[in-house]
Amino acid sequence: MSVVKNQILIGTSGFSYPDWQGVFYPPEIRKEKWLEYYSTHFNFCELNFSYYRMPQEKQLEKYLEYPLKYSIKGHKSLTHDRIENKSARQDFARAVRILQEDDHLAAVLLQFPYSFAYTPPNRKYLFELLEDLTPLPLVVEFRHPIWIKESVFEWLKKRGWGISMLDSPQLSGGMPPFEKVTSDIAYLRFHGRNAENWWNGDNVSRYDYEYSPTELEEWLPRITEMARVAQTTYISFNNHARGQAIKNANQLSSILHKANLV
Repeated sequence: MSVVKNQILIGTSGFSYPDWQGVFYPPEIRKEKWLEYYSTHFNFCELNFSYYRMPQEKQLEKYLEYPLKYSIKGHKSLTHDRIENKSARQDFARAVRILQEDDHLAAVLLQFPYSFAYTPPNRKYLFELLEDLTPLPLVVEFRHPIWIKESVFEWLKKRGWGISMLDSPQLSGGMPPFEKVTSDIAYLRFHGRNAENWWNGDNVSRYDYEYSPTELEEWLPRITEMARVAQTTYISFNNHARGQAIKNANQLSSILHKANLV
């Protein structure tokens, strides 16, 4: 096996889910203490509230109290509404730098919807957005499969921008499996394989899926290669319903530990 030169950090997409109490969080722990408890079990967390509400500097200061690396999801004005007003980008970057300056920032995750197709206007928008947010550590997640091509990988790599690989249902029109590292960051997200709800579900039912140990073990060769190429590999579980993300994150950690990767 090749020598792995980087860190692999595993966590979940979000941490503040009521249905985790009694499953992960002990019933007696108040919600205000959930992140502290989370930090005793994991070293990485995706912050996804920032998609719905523009983050504020003061708001992010509380996250500096814990020994965690965070990725933070880009606000919807950047990725879904795609408002070209640069003030929103500046506001977002200003707040996120609080995490970066204190060495808590893993990445800025820019998750684009399926409607964001590979068109000249969209390519122009993406380039300008990434330019405006540099030098934050940027990772792009595409949901339209047409972006998954070597020319896009090379374009991102040339500029040091990362790409998010994902495990999701293999459906017509969905994302194909791919393995690519385009920056110092390797990034992998487990969305579950709930084919029935993928196109029609909400942000809970779409990701309602529990991976089997065998399904996680399938990723071992690819994660090994990611870790060989990148400096830091971040792995996030987004199948949060009923604490499934917690269970699968722990299972993958055990698999990687047995393989001497963590």
